[in-house]
Amino acid sequence: MDIAQFISGMELVAPPGLAEEFDSGRIGLIIEGKKDISNVFCALDASFNVVSEAVRQQADMLVVHHTPIFHPVTAVRGPLASLLRPVLASGLNVFVMHTNFDHAPSGVNDSLGGLLGLTNTTPMSLGLVGDCDLTPGRIGDLLHSPLRVWGDLPPLRRLAVVGGSGFDTGLIQEAVSLGADAFLSAEAKHSVIRESPLPLIEATHYCLEAPAMQMLSSRMGWHYIDDPPTMIATL
Repeated sequence: MDIAQFISGMELVAPPGLAEEFDSGRIGLIIEGKKDISNVFCALDASFNVVSEAVRQQADMLVVHHTPIFHPVTAVRGPLASLLRPVLASGLNVFVMHTNFDHAPSGVNDSLGGLLGLTNTTPMSLGLVGDCDLTPGRIGDLLHSPLRVWGDLPPLRRLAVVGGSGFDTGLIQEAVSLGADAFLSAEAKHSVIRESPLPLIEATHYCLEAPAMQMLSSRMGWHYIDDPPTMIATL
């Protein structure tokens, strides 16, 4: 497949216009390599391990959710140089679908809701709320994630979910208006915890978003590379 055909197909899966304004250029192809695409790999992050594995298996394209280049670059050195060196040497393309994939049908939040078995779902401005019959233990098992619960958690009948770092006071108020009993996301800040009218269920960023990339790779017939970050305990 020609690179232009591949990009057109990806923009049907996650139209750039769905992305948040802060996604510069609405993301897309951020590293251009080979023109002909046949061997496609998919991951949540373009980490050094992911890139190394994609290059080892002679990938033509790597599709990721988080861009490895977000801010303008004025120097290529250190970790960025180590990451880009094998990408450029191998001719690997890197394509990013970020917040456009969050909003897209069958994207990050829809995949998360499906994994948790939510029904009667209502979209939020970022995320969704749906009916459920879950316990925190079951949520942790389905996500393969440790959980923190902030606040007194009632029996869950309606749950708000936002993939990634979504603990925002405005979104939590939106979830309240849609009848949510609790709010599931990642990376809760102290100020949000203190002000939240809902109990918060905090999972890891990776475990909330990786399922969508796994489902995408399965749907498209791609190879998926799992590379969860290592948790380091300090004593």
